[in-house]
Amino acid sequence: MSDFSPAPIPENLRLGHQIEVVCKQLLDHSLQYEVLVYNLPIREGKQTLGEIDFILKDVATKQIIHVELTYKFYIINPDIKEPLHQLIGPNKRDTFFMKMEKIKNKQFALLHSEAGTTALSDKGIAIANLVHQTCFKVQLFKPYKVDALYLNPLNQNCVVGYWLRLSDFNTNAFTLFQFYIPNKSQWVLYPDTTNSWTSHADTLLTIEKQLFKQNSPMVWMRKSETEFEKFFVVWW
Repeated sequence: MSDFSPAPIPENLRLGHQIEVVCKQLLDHSLQYEVLVYNLPIREGKQTLGEIDFILKDVATKQIIHVELTYKFYIINPDIKEPLHQLIGPNKRDTFFMKMEKIKNKQFALLHSEAGTTALSDKGIAIANLVHQTCFKVQLFKPYKVDALYLNPLNQNCVVGYWLRLSDFNTNAFTLFQFYIPNKSQWVLYPDTTNSWTSHADTLLTIEKQLFKQNSPMVWMRKSETEFEKFFVVWW
């Protein structure tokens, strides 16, 4: 992959579709896989039942692989005992466990439906020769001021920031720094100096407006020209 050069990503796509475009470019450049199907809608009459993200063929083994791709942002709630249930969306509208159940019970099952097998058959793909896999990318945010967390079997390297409440943001630990509230397509990025940074007071007004709408914003904080942090301020 050392010679990989990405093509521009359409800015009008929502974040999930932008991630799919990036993945497609990487797979096209890979010598290990051949892309047989990409974003194939499964329809029954005029109704769209769902969509297949990728069907790949391992060039060496000839194995056909169905891959569902997802990219999520979860905060870690240690008040919940089971690690797989601790990961929840910053607005408490989704969870890691619910997403995995949906992938297994709906998206994988879609290929075995009559409409799914017909769509694959039209592409020359037999469902009997296919295995299912999930590429689950995630950024995790630990509670503010919590250093040690038991995350097994989850990947510790996915922790990229923390989450807090407005009362925490209003303390002296934050008032002296500058901030930027990224749009959702920027959430995957690491903060840098190219953005328009604002003061704590100005940022506070923007955050309060979003919290009033029960929306938990992601915030980037610039502590110096080379030191940045990213976190969610939750409304609940």
